[in-house]
Amino acid sequence: MTSDTAPRRRAAVVGLGARARLFTEALSVPYADRIELAGFCDVNAHRMAVHNDWITADHPGRPPVPAYDAEDFELMLRRERIDLVVVCSVDRTHDHYIVAALEAGCDVVTEKPMTTDAERARRILDTRRRTGREVRVAFNYRYNPVHSAVRELLAAGEIGEVGSVHFEWLLDLRHGADYFRRWHREKANSGGLMVHKATHHFDLVNWWLDSRPETVFAQGGLFFYGDEAGRRRGLARPYTRAHGSPAADGAPFALRLADSPVLSALYLEAEREDGYHRDQNVFGPGVTIEDDMAVLVRYASGASLTYHLTAYAPWEGYRIAFNGSEGRLELLVEESTWSPRRTRDGATGPVLHGAETDAQAGRTELLLRRFWERPREVKVATGEGGHGGGDVRMPADLFGEHAEDPLGRAADATAGARSLVTGPAANRSFETGLPVRARELLHV
Repeated sequence: MTSDTAPRRRAAVVGLGARARLFTEALSVPYADRIELAGFCDVNAHRMAVHNDWITADHPGRPPVPAYDAEDFELMLRRERIDLVVVCSVDRTHDHYIVAALEAGCDVVTEKPMTTDAERARRILDTRRRTGREVRVAFNYRYNPVHSAVRELLAAGEIGEVGSVHFEWLLDLRHGADYFRRWHREKANSGGLMVHKATHHFDLVNWWLDSRPETVFAQGGLFFYGDEAGRRRGLARPYTRAHGSPAADGAPFALRLADSPVLSALYLEAEREDGYHRDQNVFGPGVTIEDDMAVLVRYASGASLTYHLTAYAPWEGYRIAFNGSEGRLELLVEESTWSPRRTRDGATGPVLHGAETDAQAGRTELLLRRFWERPREVKVATGEGGHGGGDVRMPADLFGEHAEDPLGRAADATAGARSLVTGPAANRSFETGLPVRARELLHV
């Protein structure tokens, strides 16, 4: 059946923060002939109204998307006859909406991470098996052309059998600090950066190696952010949240919500409903996540991974090296070369997230170093949009015509669980100082 004759599926988005805009825009225009955006659901009515305002401004005459309170999620599924649910809510709530949607007969697309811990992941996997419905995890980094090129080179055996992977990820002072201003700063909400952020990176390694993690050992701590570190280094300022606080004036880590029309509309003007503050003090109390983490992973294939995530770097990007039996493959991505002192000036969107930077953008270099040969740079054309073009290619795969993909970029619930297991295992290793067998947490 072609898209010209197939009935349109009906989709709902739950969680209408900034990231949801990627999906609401995709469902409003490029894929509206295949999928009808038929429902919004959130704890905050104002945020849903903002998204509706954006849609109707871009498409005059289009009726607003029906909006439902989070408590009425299942009512929305029934009343609006929803076929597909897109989950963009706070990480700790993902499993609640995914499971309810599956049990109602819907398929699901969920933002990463699929969930925050092994127990919730098991609940999702069990429900998916029982209902037979589909879960897709929005791993946009799989769709970055340079990451696809890495997959192709490794699969083609260009460096032989992979013995080890060295992976360093740096978050700059804009992007990294932002996790310590918002709900992510509490591990109960996000699983910490080992889950919320690193699930991207662990998924890439799983996908590149076509393997799964077996043993995890990790060390990490709160080195730069938080109240104790802020006092020790003279960075602390006496404010709880930046908006309306004279103590935040001139503070380089203070986020000025009023400077950004998007952040102001989605969060500052929405505070009266739920009291959520998007601009908390990164050097204030209440931070329970780490900002500097080192992980050692042994894979079923026999390869090892050394991984380091730093959330307070002067530049943003990552270095990856694969050591193989016939050579080495190296990737350098500079998403920003430095961080300006102000968080934003005259901003039109959310705080910049590395790949979306402009004036400070750097370069991408992929080098193949085979034994006995000169290094060869592999040229890869990147695309328009965030995350190296992944934010454009991923919706096409999620919502467009399904085509055979020899790279296997589509990530299902099993891939979501495998990307997740390393993070909770690392969190446990932080606490115990001991290695953790992955299957003791989640056998996938």
